[in-house]
Amino acid sequence: MSQDLIFPKIPKVNILGVDFHKLTADELIDVAMAAVETEQKTVIANVNVHAINYAYELTWYRQFLNEADVVFCDGFGVALGARLTGQSIDAAHRSTCPDWIERLARQCADNRYSLYLLAGKPGVAEQAAHLLTRKTPELRIGFHHGFFEKEGAENDRVIAAINRFEPDILYVGFGMPLQEAWIRDNLERVNAKVFMPLGACLDFYTGAIYRGPRWMTDHGLEWFSRLITEPRRLWRRYILGNSLFLWRVMKERFRMNHSSREMQKRNRHDD
Repeated sequence: MSQDLIFPKIPKVNILGVDFHKLTADELIDVAMAAVETEQKTVIANVNVHAINYAYELTWYRQFLNEADVVFCDGFGVALGARLTGQSIDAAHRSTCPDWIERLARQCADNRYSLYLLAGKPGVAEQAAHLLTRKTPELRIGFHHGFFEKEGAENDRVIAAINRFEPDILYVGFGMPLQEAWIRDNLERVNAKVFMPLGACLDFYTGAIYRGPRWMTDHGLEWFSRLITEPRRLWRRYILGNSLFLWRVMKERFRMNHSSREMQKRNRHDD
């Protein structure tokens, strides 16, 4: 996979050693459509605070993100972290899948591309497919739940089902980092053109998981709504994880400011 080879003109941002692209939701969908036409398999990944924390600690995960063809920002915290480290990024460059999945389906149908949903508990992907085809009846869509053994005979059967469908775009939603590990391990075996690990998007889209009121999701507070809804499961991710991310970002900001001051001192001395 090579980002620069296929999509060389999309500006990038780097935060804590992870590259991602400055893309609006509409630009992201355009990129996905263009990727279907390429001769090689394309991975379109995403980053939020949870992903950056994983990438900071797991070498393979950081490598997966940095080798993905396109990585978009799916988190207010990442955009804030980028700004705190002096990089230009605005709210339009944060795109969350439940907000644009219907547009993706519409574009797939208009271009006669197929979509396969591999995600969620049994019934969630099926419900999402039903909702999407109700909006876009001509969409060719397949689905399978994400609760299967990710290796061995059961994994082989799921891959065989995907390959019979031959999707142009494969949505994979097992949660981080399991979905990325599955793509890494099965990329060459799966007959799809574009791979998109998108987490719990279908759970939010179908209402299986409550995202929170619109005013919270639009102002970077979706994490707080989810924490209130599932405190036992998510307190480590959001309370500890967000704090750890912010500490790492501020440490990086201090390092960058210190390096800048040292460079200015050397320049004055040289003059």
